[in-house]
Amino acid sequence: MIKTYKFRAYTNKATEIQTNVVLELCRQMYNLALEQRIMVYKQNKKSVSFYDQNKQLTEFKKEFTQFKQVPSQALENVIDRLDKAYQNFFRRVRIGETPGFPRFKGYERYDSFTLRQGCGYKLENSNLILSKIGTFKLKLHRQIPLEAKIKTVTITRKNNKWFVCFCCDNIIPKILPKVNRSIGIDVGCESFLTDSNGLKVENPRFLNKSTERITKLQQKLEKQLKGSNRRKKTKLLLAKKHEKVFNQRLDFQHKVAKHYVDSYDTICHEKMNSFKSFTKLNRSMRDVSWFRFFDILQAKAEEAGRTIVKVPAKNTSQQCSKCGEMVKKDLSVRIHSCPHCKLTLDRDLNAALNILRLGMSLQDPTFPGNDCLVKFDDLIIN
Repeated sequence: MIKTYKFRAYTNKATEIQTNVVLELCRQMYNLALEQRIMVYKQNKKSVSFYDQNKQLTEFKKEFTQFKQVPSQALENVIDRLDKAYQNFFRRVRIGETPGFPRFKGYERYDSFTLRQGCGYKLENSNLILSKIGTFKLKLHRQIPLEAKIKTVTITRKNNKWFVCFCCDNIIPKILPKVNRSIGIDVGCESFLTDSNGLKVENPRFLNKSTERITKLQQKLEKQLKGSNRRKKTKLLLAKKHEKVFNQRLDFQHKVAKHYVDSYDTICHEKMNSFKSFTKLNRSMRDVSWFRFFDILQAKAEEAGRTIVKVPAKNTSQQCSKCGEMVKKDLSVRIHSCPHCKLTLDRDLNAALNILRLGMSLQDPTFPGNDCLVKFDDLIIN
């Protein structure tokens, strides 16, 4: 099993300056490699591969000696990132999406570099010693398992903070004991989620609560002179505010995901195929962040030995969870009322029950398709 461990890192001024120099040189290398690919294609109608550019690094560093300050593994990672950006571009072209061609990185828009296994770094207790750069002191809030094999080390700059990520292989999963319970989850914007047991998790709306402060900082930033110290301070305050919202949302999602992974063997939720592009999401949908929550849920379930079942979302809100008949209703109608079987309950709860039924039938073909999974009389809204 592969797992990443992220730690906050602290360092002295000299090491911080040198790390910023390395990040700037990595940014320049990315832009130069991208420019080379574009020029070669325009002249010869041929693309430059990762291996071609990687072979040229030795001669390149002889010609431009300032790049000798950068660990060779970090420069190879820069070329690898550009190659992956091209691969993603052509993948989107093949499947018919609107692709975004790889872009040049602007000043201070390259915030991390990666070193591979056993090259250019040494970990001693809580100190990470980087070749040609310096030493970072890590805040080890949890220990990396002894059996873990560190594959890559990534140093990241976020605002004025530093983080180190260890990507480790050979992690032993922590399998949780069976509880013989299953659950269906329906997500939304009104409430963060509703499960098939009738539990509603309210939407905390972290971004909405901070909108006023963020708007004021953005307006202040627009009025300040570019390049001034005051603008830099305002920009940092704005970035910290967005970072706080991100951390609040991430912490909330981890806690919710942990609750369901600890409590249930099988968790069924809807596929999000209807949102193929991030641009289709409005601000409320982005704030609730369904995709990240499902990624966190999937990762925790894999480590705990739980099962995640994804079911098609089509008609989960329209179909009656008791008799299976279609009851058409607009999004504004929040109560499901079936004229056939007289079932009346919350719309999201009805969808969660359908998701559970579909998920269990996908897992076990002998599972009854339209039979009741719970005592509906206990869920009827008076």
